[in-house]
Amino acid sequence: MREPSSDLFRSWIHSYEEDHEDVRVYRPDGYPFPPARGRRGMEFEPDGAFVDHPLGRGDAPGAVPGRWRLVADRHIALTFDGARPDRELEILRCDETVLHVRRLTN
Repeated sequence: MREPSSDLFRSWIHSYEEDHEDVRVYRPDGYPFPPARGRRGMEFEPDGAFVDHPLGRGDAPGAVPGRWRLVADRHIALTFDGARPDRELEILRCDETVLHVRRLTN
């Protein structure tokens, strides 16, 4: 994967029910999830913009802007302006229906 798949560029919601071992599973926004108190998510834009959606007050999603960049084959670095620690993800699978990632750093 020299460049991320165009399928990456969308809003992804954490499907924690499908997580396994150290792999986190995300589904596109609009996926028919079972009921949950709240879900984390993230958005990737082709221009390098990134938005992390942690759970905020009352389990409502928050929005923390950042940037993404490809640092190695299948490895993406996420950076934030002091809002939270930077981190790196390995993309294991990405298509129009699912995103599987492994978090390499906190």
